[in-house]
Amino acid sequence: MNDAAQLQFPASKDLIAQIQFDTDQGKIWLNEQRMVLINTAAMGSLRKELIETLGIERTKGFLMRFGFQAGMRGAELALKVRPDIDTHEAFSVGPQLHGIMGMVNVEPVALEFDIQAGTFYSEFNWWGSYESEAHVNEFGHSDDPVCWELIGYASGFASYYMSRKVIFQETQCSASGHDHCKIVGKLAEDWDDQQVLERYLMPDPIIEELFALRQQVSQLEESVRDREEQDDLLLNSVGRSGAFKNVCQLIRKACKSKVTVLLQGETGVGKEVVARGLHVASDRRDNPFIAVNCACIPPDLIEAELFGVVKGAYTGASQDRLGKFERANTGTIFLDEVIELSPRAQATLLRVLQESELERVGDNRTRRIDVRVVAATNEDLEQAVQEGRFRADLFYRLNVYPVHIPPLRERTEDIPQLIQHFLDKYHTLYNKRTTGVSDKAMQAFMNYKWPGNIRELENMIERGVILAENNNSIDLQSLFPSLAEPTHPLNVIASSGCSKRAKPG
Repeated sequence: MNDAAQLQFPASKDLIAQIQFDTDQGKIWLNEQRMVLINTAAMGSLRKELIETLGIERTKGFLMRFGFQAGMRGAELALKVRPDIDTHEAFSVGPQLHGIMGMVNVEPVALEFDIQAGTFYSEFNWWGSYESEAHVNEFGHSDDPVCWELIGYASGFASYYMSRKVIFQETQCSASGHDHCKIVGKLAEDWDDQQVLERYLMPDPIIEELFALRQQVSQLEESVRDREEQDDLLLNSVGRSGAFKNVCQLIRKACKSKVTVLLQGETGVGKEVVARGLHVASDRRDNPFIAVNCACIPPDLIEAELFGVVKGAYTGASQDRLGKFERANTGTIFLDEVIELSPRAQATLLRVLQESELERVGDNRTRRIDVRVVAATNEDLEQAVQEGRFRADLFYRLNVYPVHIPPLRERTEDIPQLIQHFLDKYHTLYNKRTTGVSDKAMQAFMNYKWPGNIRELENMIERGVILAENNNSIDLQSLFPSLAEPTHPLNVIASSGCSKRAKPG
């Protein structure tokens, strides 16, 4: 066990330097975690209401779990600010953050741990605990220790740091008449009453059941109130914004008919996802869905690719071959970048749409087909008609049922849900877990204009999952690696949006 004199904390300048006050936006940052300043009297009132509503034991567990999660976040910050995780100086981030945030003044007494060997023991004195003072102000002195949130924080911090369950207990508390509080931390299995202590860190079964029942009732009410709207949101897409719901509503109505649908929108907005959703929601769902990117097919081959070819039609046509339309028969064909069709292919497509029949290249036999056509473009087809690049009659035939898919910058309220969707996808793909994007990264996501739309967002999340350490949050630089460049669209937000910085002390 180390002597107390050897356990002095290092200077806290590196931690204080992480604090940024963005008064223009009403935000406080600790590195990339958003923080708040809360009046201790208000916290005391909250404790009182919780105790009077839930009782002492359940309130203790609730606040310990709350503190435990906050401690985990603090430990994540510690590994970023002081990455040498084998040193006591790095571990001291937790106690120092307690002091910087005004919770309690921490004095080290003993600290011994070995991450590799999996051993841990510590003792700390706490002076001026805000939690103890708040409890005494509301209830007077207590027979038992009351620094539940602080104990949870210490336990969460040490558990994250050690990658093993560590539990702290108060051996004395100023709310019980002592001149200061004292805590002892050990591995969970080293406590004689391990099961009792761990129970406080487990979700309260009764409260969890009440929350679950309330959620089920809420979901049932929502389902009964607006079943059709819920169906709209099941079209293989993610989002709940008004702009997204409007698209879903249009697609839901279209799926009940055979109408040709023209999807319009910028690149990366998810036109193919919407097309697949339309197919899945229609009565053609059990039949083929064929997606074709017209821009990827050479002009001299596009007719053969779309409508098929017979043997000997041209050099290299060694056998009869079905085209995409015949493969999609009784199902749906999605023609992306339809503006790239050659003039001859446009004429053939018009006939297919009008007569529901086609001829393979080099053939004189007419074949009937039953295909729903969903076309898409990120260009203005009407302007292309005026410029002579697209047939007017084909445009009018495709434009029977136009659906505009809004860019991501017009549906920013969907961004958190999309982020979680892509996190789940890439956590599974890379067999890895992160704690999500940092608070500051989320702010950047909400302010970014997304020229690449949802595709760009997905690519960012994939890169972030790859770069982030296991069980760490994905920070701003991982998502926007070129942020340091003055020309980056988010440079002003990231560098000067939080311009008022706390002075190191």
